[in-house]
Amino acid sequence: MRLALLGPPGSGKGTQGAVLREHFKIPHVSSGDLLRTAVRDGTELGRKAKAYMDAGELVPDALVLAMMKERLGKPDCRSGFLLDGFPRTLAQAESLTRMLADDRTSLEHVISLGVTEKEIIARLRDRRAQEHRSDDDDGTVKQRLRVYFAETAPLLEYYRKQGLLREVQGIGKPDAISVAIRATLGNGR
Repeated sequence: MRLALLGPPGSGKGTQGAVLREHFKIPHVSSGDLLRTAVRDGTELGRKAKAYMDAGELVPDALVLAMMKERLGKPDCRSGFLLDGFPRTLAQAESLTRMLADDRTSLEHVISLGVTEKEIIARLRDRRAQEHRSDDDDGTVKQRLRVYFAETAPLLEYYRKQGLLREVQGIGKPDAISVAIRATLGNGR
């Protein structure tokens, strides 16, 4: 199973990604986690990415694509993977399509989690209080939402045209959302 999860910041991609990883026994590849790890570890990529992340901007495609190509090339991703937070731009989506085609594979499904802006802001305030994430302050959150709607939301139509998009309401109890996702994929168990 090769999946991608789309949705605004705070839509539950990480929560649902963890559930789907266990259900399908595939790696959960979170671009945000990979970037935060690189920042924490002080790698060259991490130093370059930190300034963009702290400002609520998208990390440049070249950095993200290099990181994702390396990660998806690892043996544990050969039988499938779940992308979380990638792709974020049309250019990334097109590059991902080419990258996978070079390996004679493709995405099978793209799941979009729909959540209202009010709910997102509330969730991210809670997450900031619990996890102390610098990218969850109010100003940064509003900028991240602006960037999402300008840069990432157009991917919904891109994947809809390919017949890959599965839209799921991302508000409610996490377990119920997980069941809805699996039902949308035709795997309701």
